[in-house]
This record gives sequence, C-alpha cells and structure tokens, in this order.
Amino acid sequence: MIHEPQPVPDHALGVHQFQATDNQGRVRRLSEFRGKVLLVVNTASQCGFTRQYAGLQALYDKYHAQGFEVLAFPCNQFNGQEPGTDAEISDFCRRGYGVEFPIFSKVEVNGPGAHPLFAYLQEALPGMLGLKALKWNFTKFLVDRRGQPVERFSPTTVPEKIEHRVEALLRA
Repeated sequence: MIHEPQPVPDHALGVHQFQATDNQGRVRRLSEFRGKVLLVVNTASQCGFTRQYAGLQALYDKYHAQGFEVLAFPCNQFNGQEPGTDAEISDFCRRGYGVEFPIFSKVEVNGPGAHPLFAYLQEALPGMLGLKALKWNFTKFLVDRRGQPVERFSPTTVPEKIEHRVEALLRA
C-alpha cells in the first residue's frame, strides 16, 4: 500500500500529527493519546518474538491507569509473519495473550509504502549505526507525553527491560 505524499512532519507535534486506521476500521488521530506515554510497536503473530505480546500486555496492565498506552501495528513485511486479516490478528492477540491495548490495521514500516508514522519514527530515532529501516518485528519506539520520540528498542529487547524507562517518563 502506497500512501499519498504527506506534508513535511512538524517535529514540534511529534507523533500526535499522525493518524492510523485501527483494526476495527476506524481512523484514529494519534492526538487522542496526547498527554500519555506511548510504546509504538510493529508486531507479527507468527514471529519468534510474538510471545512479547504477554510482556507488552503486562506493562499496559501495570501502567495504563497512570497514562501509558501500547500501540500495536501489525506488519507483514518480515518473512510474511503477519499474514492474517485484521479480525484474525485481533482474535489471535486477545485469545492468546489477553491483549487489551489498541491494535491498528496492518501497515508497512519500511520502504515507499511505509506508514507516515513509521517513516517519522525512523527519521527521529535511527537504529544501530544510524540505520533507519526497521530490521524486524517488535521494534519498539518509546514516546513521551508531548508526543516526542525518546528511545528506540530492538526486537530482542523484551518489554520487561523497558519498564524502568516507562516509569521514568510517567514520573516526568
């Protein structure tokens, strides 16, 4: 899916300037999450890291009432590990991992069809050696209450290892 050309991102607005379709087909403005700490994650149901859904849900359960949100963006760009429909993905996450946090419609995270949110996050927070493209599923971006990207975590970083960073941003 190729997105229409987007205006140049306004870095002052951070992630709040973007919108995305959730897995129920509703367009949601990320500005609805203003004032919350966000963990934006590209996910997949048939990946070796899929079990991280449990850790993401545990973080969500522990900190949601304090203003924390996990935003899951399923992606099929890495070895076709997210082949399901939005409904199948949602059912898998809820039944298998008790996921209650927002799950969005499947997106691309790399290349010319990348969702504008992920293009922005890659530009704001390049990965190792300055490489921007996401290398695999379950890359995580931590975003502060003002919508500013703060830190990027590799797919191998389990949610439990991010908890202290979430706590710090919630206290800020």
